[in-house]
Amino acid sequence: MRLSVVIPCYNVQDQLPGLVHSLRANAGNEFEFIFVEDCSTDDTPAVLPELVDGLPGADIVWHHRNRGLSAARNTGTARARGTYLVWLDSDDWIAPGYLARLVETIERFDCDFVRTDHVRVLGTQRTIVRSPEWRRHAVLDPRTAIAPAFRSTSVDYPNAWAGIQHRRLAEDGLLTFDEDLRTCEDRHWIWRLHLGAKSFATVGLLGVFYRQGLAGSLSHVSNPTQLHFLDAMDRVLEEVLADPDADLLAIKAVDAYCALIGFHVAKRARLSVELQEQLIARCSARLRSMPADLLTRALAGTAPERRRLLHRLRDDRGLRAVA
Repeated sequence: MRLSVVIPCYNVQDQLPGLVHSLRANAGNEFEFIFVEDCSTDDTPAVLPELVDGLPGADIVWHHRNRGLSAARNTGTARARGTYLVWLDSDDWIAPGYLARLVETIERFDCDFVRTDHVRVLGTQRTIVRSPEWRRHAVLDPRTAIAPAFRSTSVDYPNAWAGIQHRRLAEDGLLTFDEDLRTCEDRHWIWRLHLGAKSFATVGLLGVFYRQGLAGSLSHVSNPTQLHFLDAMDRVLEEVLADPDADLLAIKAVDAYCALIGFHVAKRARLSVELQEQLIARCSARLRSMPADLLTRALAGTAPERRRLLHRLRDDRGLRAVA
């Protein structure tokens, strides 16, 4: 088996037909498609077997309780037999022949993983989104794509579905996701991938059409999992500070953490007042617990408006929930 494609499914009865249709235009004798049904509450469990009937290489794994995206990916990955692995989200779709081109690309470069661009879909709008890595079509050390701070780099492009991985990465635990994280699991994973893998390449291959703005997506649900970005970045910062290259990489981790704090606090009105209060309190505590020298450098390098917000959070000066 050359390629395993792992597709977690949860409450996607309306979007799933589009994805399966696109998979039929990508099927091959050496490709398998592993659908992990994560105990949906809509009609996904009923329509999934009918949709994949006749799809070459299709396999369905059933969760008996909802375990989240990380666990669903891990379940599918454990089932996979391919030399290469791709994760897809079940509410997106891919272009005809995309998977074959992905496999050809990683085989040509003979590297641990390949990152790609993608197309963002918002209603009828289509926007090409590029990976921040500017060194294209070359095999690189993933650690060289983490820094510098204060600009977007490869670790700021965390989408697990934007690329392909060699199965050998499983030996170092780089093909699993933290199941305690119900959101922002990709952030922790992308940092571990760049810290632990030996080689990668970035290419301008467009094939994934990523739906944004769906009402039921995790980024639009107001529940405590929205605060898991703090837990994810806590793990990142802890692992980077313990890394032999901490002197080079820690400022980037703190800067990335501060950027996420600034983003979520600025957008806090989408959360309930109770969750906003938790967000503000936890962000304030996180900022105060960061290494003071690194935080000072990170605050000095960020944009003025965000710097003022982060200063107010760190000093606990009057930032409140928005009713």
